[in-house]
Amino acid sequence: MEPQAIIDAGAELIRAIPRSGLLVATIAALLLGWIGSAMLRREVAGGRAVRTLSTLALVGILVTVFLQIARFDPRLDTMTEIGLPEQSIVGAETVIPMAPDGHFWLSAEVNGVPTRLMVDTGATLTAFSTESAEAAGLQPRPGGLPVMLGTANGTVTAELTTVPSLSFGNIRAEGLDAVIAPNLGRTNVLGMNFLSRLKGWRVEDGNLILSPDTADTQQ
Repeated sequence: MEPQAIIDAGAELIRAIPRSGLLVATIAALLLGWIGSAMLRREVAGGRAVRTLSTLALVGILVTVFLQIARFDPRLDTMTEIGLPEQSIVGAETVIPMAPDGHFWLSAEVNGVPTRLMVDTGATLTAFSTESAEAAGLQPRPGGLPVMLGTANGTVTAELTTVPSLSFGNIRAEGLDAVIAPNLGRTNVLGMNFLSRLKGWRVEDGNLILSPDTADTQQ
């Protein structure tokens, strides 16, 4: 990675600190640990308890971050549904023809709001522009850790959200994880965290064929 890209990513992360409860909590826990260590060096009573409290807080933050990341892997759904909506995809086979630009575009309804998305097998996460998220009533998930995304305009921080309802063709998804990404322009992306929850998907004769597992709504 180029030095300037690293600097830009660091700057984005710093700007995201006030918006993220987890980042604020991490900084507070690290500061508490530093205070506890200083108290121990000066043999001040309670130093060990303060440092222990800091360690427990950091462990809790690490577990929270793991659960957040694990939500993107359907194999770990049974571990990560605690306190969050179940991610489900149901329906029947849907065929999406390739557009003249070589991409697969679909017209979906997000919370009942017409939204155009591009299916991107190279994208880990489903992503919505700020404008599309606002139109569909999608809100950033409180306390989530910002996600760093590489865009045509450089590295930006995106906020996690939950999509209550997304439907197109013969397919309906509920509780899907996604991100709200500034500087995404007008392009919304349907990523691999959606595709990996299907029974299968393939490209045949210029068509993208999506097949949900109707027998089991949680893949």
